[in-house]
Amino acid sequence: MNDKSALLEQLRLNRNDSEPKISSNALWWTLGGVGALVLVGGLWLLLGRTSGAAVRIVVAQASAAGSDAHGASLLDASGYVVARRAATVSSKITGKVQDVLIEEGQRVAMNQVLARLDDSNARARLEQATAQIAQSEATLQAARTALADARPIFQRTEKERAQALISAQDFDGSKATYNAAAAAFDVAARSVAVARASLIVAQREEDDTVVRAPFAGVVTVKAAQPGEMVSPISAGGGFTRTGIGTIVDMDSLEVEVDVNENFINRVRPGQPVTIRLNAYPDWEIPGEVIAIIPTADRSKATVKVRVGFKQRDERILPEMGARVAFLQASATGDARTPVHSSVLVPAEAVQVNGDSGIVFVVRGDKVEQRAVKLGAQSAQGQVVLSGIDAGARLAVPLQGKLSDGMAIRVQNQ
Repeated sequence: MNDKSALLEQLRLNRNDSEPKISSNALWWTLGGVGALVLVGGLWLLLGRTSGAAVRIVVAQASAAGSDAHGASLLDASGYVVARRAATVSSKITGKVQDVLIEEGQRVAMNQVLARLDDSNARARLEQATAQIAQSEATLQAARTALADARPIFQRTEKERAQALISAQDFDGSKATYNAAAAAFDVAARSVAVARASLIVAQREEDDTVVRAPFAGVVTVKAAQPGEMVSPISAGGGFTRTGIGTIVDMDSLEVEVDVNENFINRVRPGQPVTIRLNAYPDWEIPGEVIAIIPTADRSKATVKVRVGFKQRDERILPEMGARVAFLQASATGDARTPVHSSVLVPAEAVQVNGDSGIVFVVRGDKVEQRAVKLGAQSAQGQVVLSGIDAGARLAVPLQGKLSDGMAIRVQNQ
């Protein structure tokens, strides 16, 4: 009975205990769950704000080429000053140098004497040829006299033979004598012609011992000294010079530049350019394109372009380094009128495709794709001729690529 009473007592509800009791473990679990929800929400908000491509912001700057009085630069290329007329002057014969009459930096006129070779042998041959002419002329005179003497004798015997006054044997002897005299005269006349030709050759050999300037110019190299041997061909042993000196026609100076074949469509004959010499970087020299060499260099993927100077100056020297800016002429053809308000941007901010490209303009937290026309690229950056204005904020991706409308997050602005 007692056991049953105890069981019934346990099943009985206590109406005075109306409020349930919460254990301490349940309370801690509830607080942990609420904290986790708050933490997840904060992380979601933080990640939502920092999502997007990481970019660096750059600002387009007004380009000096856009406001330059010479027009906008479409392309920049580097090269060297070269001379179209330059010659290493040598003698036509091999000989020993007797006199050298030039020095570096000296201006020479056309046909001016630059050097003389030892002409002792040439003068001896010239004197010999002169003596041979005298001898040949004397022989000719003797043959002429003999022919003149034989002619009347032959004519007389010819008449006597016709009248049967002399024998055939006597006539034949007179005729043979006359024919021999006539042949000797012809041979003597030809000998005189040969002697005169030999005299001309000897005179030219004498003239070849004098080295003259082929054109007017400036001596840039003095290669030989008195006592040295010179030859128009290379001689073994290394002790024979192949030239007296080098002359450059300073009026023929121009610039040769290598243009990347991807941008050769920006260059045309007659196009105005601005030339800057490395020695005088602040000196702008006007020029124009002379010609585009119609072949490409496959190893460098470039095309050679000849550029001429419109102004001559003594400061312009051969082999100087030069940088050429190919200018864009205005619609009227006047290269002095600027045609674009170009801007300068870092090269990494542009996706280049020939003479056009793509930039990404920052609009709030997104980017807008913009097509632009490109100009020259230099160490300062890429010139943009049209498509954006100065002050435009551009996005440079720090990783990966951008696309139109992509969300961005700015780093290292």
